[in-house]
Amino acid sequence: MASFTQWVEGARPRTLPNAVAPVIAGTGAAAWLGAASWWKALLALVVAVALIVGVNYANDYSDGIRGTDDVRVGPLRLVGSKLAAPRSVLTAAVASLLLAAGAGLVLAWFSAPWLIAVGAACIAGAWLYTGGSKPYGYLGLGEIAVFVFFGLVAVLGTQYTQALRVDWVGIVLAVSMGCLSSAVLVANNLRDIPTDSRSGKITLAVRLGDARTRLLFQGLLGVAFALTLVLILATPWAAAGLLALPLAARAAMPVRRGRGGKDLIPVLRDTGLTMLVWALAVAAALSLA
Repeated sequence: MASFTQWVEGARPRTLPNAVAPVIAGTGAAAWLGAASWWKALLALVVAVALIVGVNYANDYSDGIRGTDDVRVGPLRLVGSKLAAPRSVLTAAVASLLLAAGAGLVLAWFSAPWLIAVGAACIAGAWLYTGGSKPYGYLGLGEIAVFVFFGLVAVLGTQYTQALRVDWVGIVLAVSMGCLSSAVLVANNLRDIPTDSRSGKITLAVRLGDARTRLLFQGLLGVAFALTLVLILATPWAAAGLLALPLAARAAMPVRRGRGGKDLIPVLRDTGLTMLVWALAVAAALSLA
């Protein structure tokens, strides 16, 4: 039986910046429009965190029963390591997704009812990433989904629920955050190329190969910081986002040096920290402006 610590590790806390940073950025975008709402931001945070925990447990369950995680290099998987019964992990995934749905319903009720359809698409995307008969995560589409759900939808959805509109600043923030979120998954899949290839999980990294995946990771970071310069057109304070550059450089170093396996695990942590620092700095800049 898995311990509490192992359940927490199975939720993959290093991916939480993918949920927290977009909400921070979206709230900053709402503040730029003079419409930030703390309680709506809090509800959006509950939705995002519950959704990503649900994704991680659902991924653990689906990959585990397929045997994809029988040989694992990365963080602990509960089903693959036989520490928890598949049904228990499935229950945790469903409970997390239901929590996300509940908070999302409240948020949509006080903002725009049509957002319920967007929330339903997010939950479907969470399950079908590795679940179902033809999971899109096995077809090399995972990075696109992350860009859409944890970039465009998360940032613009957060801005819209508070300001009831979006603007070009929110769009730039959303694209930047989508690039950073996708970079986390690219680093994860770069590390898993050997094991994914053997198990038949055809991720984008498997399709591109090692060398081009490393270039993709660095390119995504580069686009995010290039768009930070675009935000300076809104306010010079947005240059504060460049404070995250040293963290991005540290994240990219093992990738540039050709490291593999467990040596790539810190890349996920450092990319997540890059997202958080960038989002906090830019959101603060927009709020001040």
